[in-house]
Amino acid sequence: MRTTAGAMRRYPPPPLALPRLRAPIVFAVLLLLFVGLAGRSLFLQWIDNAFLQEQGSSRYSRQLEVPAHRGMIVDRSGEALAISTPVKSIWAFPSKIEATPDQMLSLAKVLETNPRTLARRLEEGGEFMFIARQVPPEVADRVAALRIKGIHDQNEYRRFYPGGDTMSHILGFTGDHDVGQEGIELAQQEWLGGKPGSRRVIINRRGDVVEDVESVRAPQAGRDLALAIDTRLQYLAFRELKAAVELNKAKAGGLVVLDARSGEILALANWPTYNPNARERAGRDRMRNRALTDVFEPGSTLKPFTIALALETGKVRPDTIIQTAPGTLTIGPNTIHDAHPNGALTVEQVIQKSSNVGAAKIALQLPAEKMWEMLTESGFGSPPKTGFPGEVGGRLRPAKSWKPIEQATIAYGHGISVNLVQLARGYGLFASDGDLKPVTLFKGNGPVAGRPVISPETARAVRHMLEMAVQPGGTAPKAQIAGYRVAGKTGTTLKLEGRAYTNKYVSSFVGFAPASNPRLIVAVMLDEPSAGEHFGGAVAAPVFSAVTGAALRMLGVPPDAPVGNVILPPEGAEVQEES
Repeated sequence: MRTTAGAMRRYPPPPLALPRLRAPIVFAVLLLLFVGLAGRSLFLQWIDNAFLQEQGSSRYSRQLEVPAHRGMIVDRSGEALAISTPVKSIWAFPSKIEATPDQMLSLAKVLETNPRTLARRLEEGGEFMFIARQVPPEVADRVAALRIKGIHDQNEYRRFYPGGDTMSHILGFTGDHDVGQEGIELAQQEWLGGKPGSRRVIINRRGDVVEDVESVRAPQAGRDLALAIDTRLQYLAFRELKAAVELNKAKAGGLVVLDARSGEILALANWPTYNPNARERAGRDRMRNRALTDVFEPGSTLKPFTIALALETGKVRPDTIIQTAPGTLTIGPNTIHDAHPNGALTVEQVIQKSSNVGAAKIALQLPAEKMWEMLTESGFGSPPKTGFPGEVGGRLRPAKSWKPIEQATIAYGHGISVNLVQLARGYGLFASDGDLKPVTLFKGNGPVAGRPVISPETARAVRHMLEMAVQPGGTAPKAQIAGYRVAGKTGTTLKLEGRAYTNKYVSSFVGFAPASNPRLIVAVMLDEPSAGEHFGGAVAAPVFSAVTGAALRMLGVPPDAPVGNVILPPEGAEVQEES
């Protein structure tokens, strides 16, 4: 089939309409971008201009903290225990620092640090950092003399403790920002700390402050705080406790002095201790306030509470005879022992000679629930609420879980744990007319009312028994004080570690004087004495005598006995000791 040349000719397709629309589309996109940019500009400049102002002001202004002066801590007489002294802190804008290598070496030397460590800290410091906190003013002056651009100092405060290691477990300490970290400093941070202020300054391109613009917020100084502590008694207690720990080669020790009328803690000492002014090398073990945060089994110091309940319920009288022969008492597979078999004893003699068998037999006449109530109302099993952070309540299991052997052993202080302040507070029942008074580390306004726990007649009866315990024939003749009548009780227990008893001992003594009108209650505990003696009457009672006798004389308490009232057993004579 033939085709013509014209029939073979191909024609291009008709052009698309897209090129005609390209220009309007581009124009519309550009117009939308312009409108968006204009809208954003108007929004930032007229509606939300804080961001731009902040970015602009950050180039030339800074807000610096103005520290508040921390309140003083004083003792009951107003003597300073913790004060804040002026110091300097060195700060910088790391990006603004202009210094030669020699200047940086000199700076590291003045700050007593490694040059490489200093350089690394500055590199990682961000926009603002403290190079050194709370340095002496003379150190800050030496830094300023280096004339390094971008490095400055500011006034701050550092806590100083005049009593050093003597008061450390009570006061605690503050950290770099003068904020409480331990002890009363921590517990009373809100009261003592105040509120820091701030100021706005203008800086130049080198980071130098060229003008104080305004005080944004004025600092509010902290308030002073008065403790119940008597500095004289605290030094006395600390000295005697330290000497006793060293003499008896003990692991640790604690001592508490209470005002029997007000419940105020006049002294609270622990050993080992630490110096809060230089605590860098002090281990956590030295920082523990053992008298409030550690617990131990009180042993025979708990017997007076068992006897008091038995007297209250009418189960016994002071002259009731308890047969303790042959010095043992078997309950199921367990046997209770006395250190010295005594035969028939009156209830008074059970306390005087510290008979475990006698106390156990008396306890088994009592309902377990009543014993639990008596111990709970005496302050055991719950924290003493002194105002110290971290205080513990010890361990007192519910009576419904007691087995007969457990009720018997709790009667003489095994199977229950207490802290030393709890124990001293409990003895306030016998130092008063049976009232349990609150204890506190803060200064009060004189005698306070307590909560009745036992009758005045029972309190006086037990007080007489405790007087017998420090006389010849008792367990603590070494607790006697010339010129004063003394009442108290010894405790010696095998130390419990985990769930097993060890061959280590905890020795204690709790007592009060003058017995005719008690003024001071003193509790002493030595942990693991290992110099040959371990009974409370041999290692803890002498500490009580030394501290209480000197304290009564310091306070001007009139004697209530002739000076020759101290009667010790003849040399070599056997002294009754508790198990």
